[in-house]
Amino acid sequence: MPPARVALFVTCLVDLLYPEVGEASVALLRHAGADVAFPAGQTCCGQPPFNSGFVDDARRLARGTLRAFEGFDAVVSPSGSCAAMLRVSYPHLFAGEPEEERARDLAGRTYELTEFLVDRLGVGPVEGRWEGRVTYHDACHGLRELGLKGQARALLSGIEGLELVEMARPDQCCGFGGTFSVRLPEVAVAMADDKAAQIEETGAVAVVAGDAGCLMHMAGRLGRGGSEVRTIHVASLLAEAAGLRAGAT
Repeated sequence: MPPARVALFVTCLVDLLYPEVGEASVALLRHAGADVAFPAGQTCCGQPPFNSGFVDDARRLARGTLRAFEGFDAVVSPSGSCAAMLRVSYPHLFAGEPEEERARDLAGRTYELTEFLVDRLGVGPVEGRWEGRVTYHDACHGLRELGLKGQARALLSGIEGLELVEMARPDQCCGFGGTFSVRLPEVAVAMADDKAAQIEETGAVAVVAGDAGCLMHMAGRLGRGGSEVRTIHVASLLAEAAGLRAGAT
């Protein structure tokens, strides 16, 4: 049985730039039998200031996240990066602070979307149809901090017409890294261009990933290079293939 109450942690980039990913996530979770809510009090998890060394600012934002997601059985995010912040970094951020136990509790209830669907709800390959060859990018935080590797690929494997072709190094960083790309733009661009070349070599019509930041960064470099390869969040592709809408059950 799925948890009685699941909170969607939609993340800043999805909220501001990719709202369709949030809608697709809700559709997928409800289709799998979850009771999904969207706490209106949620905001940035605090990862940008945390990664830049501004710990007090990060805690101030994180306290709002702790309040927003109290009382839910699970917190699910369509972002390995933001899910990792809650699950891996919050216990360190609040170590020795009055909120330490609340942070550990939230960490134990936090999941990335494909992880939750496969590992907690037991969802198998999604049935549907989507025509085209795609390649999959393993985002760093999901892969290295949450251990995500096969969940998204398992969900995609049941879609008729979809051909998944692995690029040479799917686990290689795309160069975004949040504030990393701001502090070291030349390095970030070089990494993204190398990733774009790998994507092009597969002959895919789209690159799929589970993090909006990676998709935004890769889309920028692919577009500037004249590529016609699309960037698609895994939630959007799955919901589109299955014919789901935000209100679907």
